[in-house]
Amino acid sequence: MLRCDELGAISDEPGRLTRTFASPAMRRANKLVGSWMRKAGLQVREDAAFNLLGRRNSERRGAKTFLLGSHLDTVRDAGNYDGPLGVLTAIATVQLLRERGVKLPFNLEVAGFSDEEGVRYHTTCLGSRALAGTLTAADLARIKEKQIVKARRRQGEFLGYAEVHIEQGPVLEKNNVPVGVVTAIAGQSRLCVEFHGVAGHAGTVPMNLRHDALAGAAELVLAAGCCGALATVGKLEVAPGASNVIPGHAALTLDVRDQNDPRRLAAVRLLHAKAKIIARRRGLKLTWTPVQQTSAVQCDKALTRIFSRCIAQRGLEVLKLTSGAGHDAAALAAICPVAMLFVRCKGGISHNPAESVNTTDIAPAIDVLADFIQTLATRHA
Repeated sequence: MLRCDELGAISDEPGRLTRTFASPAMRRANKLVGSWMRKAGLQVREDAAFNLLGRRNSERRGAKTFLLGSHLDTVRDAGNYDGPLGVLTAIATVQLLRERGVKLPFNLEVAGFSDEEGVRYHTTCLGSRALAGTLTAADLARIKEKQIVKARRRQGEFLGYAEVHIEQGPVLEKNNVPVGVVTAIAGQSRLCVEFHGVAGHAGTVPMNLRHDALAGAAELVLAAGCCGALATVGKLEVAPGASNVIPGHAALTLDVRDQNDPRRLAAVRLLHAKAKIIARRRGLKLTWTPVQQTSAVQCDKALTRIFSRCIAQRGLEVLKLTSGAGHDAAALAAICPVAMLFVRCKGGISHNPAESVNTTDIAPAIDVLADFIQTLATRHA
């Protein structure tokens, strides 16, 4: 927890926590976290995608690698725990295994991924997708650091990946349990929607003759609340933006999520159809632009069962949850089995300086992760 605080003081912006891909603050963060990795006995390097990697090699010849980690970048004006807690918990777990004298039949590697939030280039999970080798031409067209493709790892190298992360929701707190097992990561559809109307004088154009772009956008915002999936309009821009002018243009973001991909896609189709109806009825032109789409990811059942047993053996209730947020685990699922462990956070608050984690919840998270690795070691002995 002290390390979380120390790391939280490293920022690109004075007065608030912001660390973005390949920024000076990210470099300083990698240097600091790398020093903690070395203290835990890990061999440390930074790959071509600026991912920080700490490795403990197995004595077994030709052993595969199990990966632990999360991300070290943040949103703008962030809290201390979204991402970094998972990296620092993994380092503490490696240290605990070392103190226990545990020998592993596989290599163990801790990753501090360089970009999960996508703040700099508006494309998420650059670090983990570079490692997985799943970056697209469109991704590379957006960024300057084309060399990140060299971070790609060998096919079949990893036994699996496990990530500890704050829940970013209120379920664990409501049920009074410190940790929970993630069963799936919701798929996401992100869109940009624009209504083009006609700007006019607020005092001279009758209500029934207006082509009010904002009124059309407002209808869609309300429709998003009952589309059958989690749908959010997080940004709305209106032009010309004067109090005495009918809005001639309104642009909004639309974020639709669900652990069931067909249900998510059906919700997107429903909202698109409603947007067309709204535009036609109000005499507006509609622009509907998909920005990003990720499929839902099911966590590996075998790894999830191990997490569940390790929690139960610690005398804790086993609570299973779906993650509505995206994670590096979703990117790693393209190349290996993945599992996630959630840690309770106060009020479910995240992406906010008020992010808060109880110190007493971190010990069980470290213990469960260490037990998880030891169980895996027994099974691969």
